[in-house]
Amino acid sequence: MVRKAPQQNVRIESVDVLRGLAVMAIMLLHCIEHFNFYSNPETPQFEWLNFTDKVIWDGLFFAFAGKAYAVFALLFGFSFYIQDRNQRLRGNDFRLRFLWRLFLLLLIGQFNAMFFTGEIFTLYALVGVVLVVFCRLKDKALLVLAIFFLLQPMDWGKVMFALFNTDYVAGKSLTSYYFGIAFEVQQNGNFIETVKMNLWEGQLASLTWALENARVMQTAGLFLLGLYIGRKEYFLDNESNRRVWLKAVGFGLLIFFPFYGLYNMIPDFVDRQAIIKPLLLIFKSWYNFGFMIMLVGAFLLVFHLSKDNSMLRRLSPYGKMSMSNYIGQSMIGSLLFYNWGFHLGRYLGTTFSFLLGIVLFLLQLGFCTWWLNRYPQGPFERLWKKLTWIGSGRKI
Repeated sequence: MVRKAPQQNVRIESVDVLRGLAVMAIMLLHCIEHFNFYSNPETPQFEWLNFTDKVIWDGLFFAFAGKAYAVFALLFGFSFYIQDRNQRLRGNDFRLRFLWRLFLLLLIGQFNAMFFTGEIFTLYALVGVVLVVFCRLKDKALLVLAIFFLLQPMDWGKVMFALFNTDYVAGKSLTSYYFGIAFEVQQNGNFIETVKMNLWEGQLASLTWALENARVMQTAGLFLLGLYIGRKEYFLDNESNRRVWLKAVGFGLLIFFPFYGLYNMIPDFVDRQAIIKPLLLIFKSWYNFGFMIMLVGAFLLVFHLSKDNSMLRRLSPYGKMSMSNYIGQSMIGSLLFYNWGFHLGRYLGTTFSFLLGIVLFLLQLGFCTWWLNRYPQGPFERLWKKLTWIGSGRKI
């Protein structure tokens, strides 16, 4: 059964703002990481930078690492729900068209990967197939499956295998190998060499990192959870949904604190790396998920209960152009921090990279506001939509 929500063609502004906040946080994290090029000045220019560098690094990673990405993935699943629902209301089956849309996302991901080893669209294009496969499940079955993926069954399998095979030793990380190759090119390569590396070793580094760090299962779970939230219409503003998100904040707290504690305690009680590593990944995945739920719930409550949310609403254009902004970040970050460009990693530590990130965000936000005053969608969003419906006879 398809639920027909009110105002079918009206965007939910809180979702755009939330997406904008997520992409902003991703930008700031990427800037202090120098877009996966971990090269910093040997000694800070000023002594006080030792303090601010640590505060900013630890603070940003605690607040946003693994959470901003999770919000982005959650909203990807929600966006699929909106598109699928709208097509079903017109009597169309969107699933095959969405597979084509995922293939286009894969191609867009290759363009993005030319500049940045941490690109995520390729992963989304591959994992997004779960939305097509499971989108017709009933609500309860869909929620159970989302929870199953979020529980990290692959890593639990690794734990169980190590427990029953006491002589098992985990192999070396492929991620480290590929990122090692990437680092050398980022540090010394020209533009052509950087592009060639990014399209092969860089992509392998990104995908193996996702596989080795529990992101594949988590992404699948978040996609399905976003679809479930869409079905339940929890992003619409009403008293019932406000109570839901208030409970979600409490639920997130109950998940975050115990698993954050276990994450920090486990190394003191378990000495086998074959067991420690997957357990740490499981607990980290869970406490990040709990923290993300808290952030989303708290944001929605503030957004809907605030008498004046005009400052937050200014982020709406940034969220509407999230794909263009994400790709723009990759292009700008590569130019600024890699050897083929300005190689600013030699001069900028965490503090100044963070300040640069704020400047870049404000510039992107200004561009988004200007662009959307003239055009209905961002450039990459428009291209993706136009190619999605090619051959359908639909006017775009």
